[in-house]
Amino acid sequence: MGVNAFYRGRRVFLTGHTGFKGAWLSLWLRRLDAEVTGYALPPEDARGNLFKLAGLSGLMDSVEGDVCDVEALKAAMARSKAELVFHLAAQPLVLKSYADPFETYRSNALGTVGVLEAARHSPSVRAVVVVTTDKCYENREWPWPYREDDALGGRDPYSSSKAMAELAVSAFRRSFFAEKGVGLASARAGNVIGGGDYAADRILPDIVEAIAQGRPAVLRNPLAVRPWQHVLDALHGYLLLGARLAEEPAAYGEAFNFSPGDTGPEHTVRRVAETFVRAFGRGTIEVDPSTRRGHEASYLSLDSSKARRRLGWRQILPTDEAIAMSAAWYRDVAADPSSARERTLADIAAFRDRSAHA
Repeated sequence: MGVNAFYRGRRVFLTGHTGFKGAWLSLWLRRLDAEVTGYALPPEDARGNLFKLAGLSGLMDSVEGDVCDVEALKAAMARSKAELVFHLAAQPLVLKSYADPFETYRSNALGTVGVLEAARHSPSVRAVVVVTTDKCYENREWPWPYREDDALGGRDPYSSSKAMAELAVSAFRRSFFAEKGVGLASARAGNVIGGGDYAADRILPDIVEAIAQGRPAVLRNPLAVRPWQHVLDALHGYLLLGARLAEEPAAYGEAFNFSPGDTGPEHTVRRVAETFVRAFGRGTIEVDPSTRRGHEASYLSLDSSKARRRLGWRQILPTDEAIAMSAAWYRDVAADPSSARERTLADIAAFRDRSAHA
């Protein structure tokens, strides 16, 4: 069964729905006619927030709560009668993890345990997808991409907290979920970009803010290389994995990488920034290494051959096109903030059309 047909009428519980990826996934699931319950902290709005801009609270059952509050989480999940759980709630920033390591470990490691604990006590749940990160690997900065069976680790608190989440997923799968016939998998995506991301210390939101303020955007690590991908490519992987996992829990209860196949050494932070500025139509870039805070890896790439082979997933949007699509979203919504929902839905519709013919 294809993704479009699978999710029609399905009850889905989504943590982190007030964040960047969570808001995109909520809109996509609602467009697929899924019944969505979201559970997350109130939306952050220091620079903007897609959940609020798109008016998502009126399209779904939105519950405010902390994933570490296990009893509240259990109650919300039970009320939702969800068949599938997507866990996206997290403290998602490397630099913030240096400033507040305790909260990072609490949210990312203990919060994942809270979601797994709630899911294993929910009789309606058939499948759980836990979203972690490409940074969960012990990054040795070697030139070849990481595979799912490479060592987990992390030099910074954010990365290691996500590796801890992966270990919890593995333990809960073998200790509780497998014997119940419930699918449990983890998804490790690359550096996700797209319109509607307003988080601090991320390359595209920082450039958008600099343009709005009429100043140059400052790059702290211009030669760093990451597996850049549009948010829709990552979410497409999550949706495929969730569907397969619900249908065959024993066969797909594993970790899967979702990463672009066209990112290489030439896709530096500087090149991404310059490509974005050209697509946006204005803006300037400056480099200031003195703005670095804490260690950030210089090179990271993932091998997604397993997802391609087992799930039929593939990158739909080439990296440069993903950057241009993101620039168009920010430019259009800056001109008319009320267009955020329709602009996002238009991107989803265009992506679905392309993926159907890929």
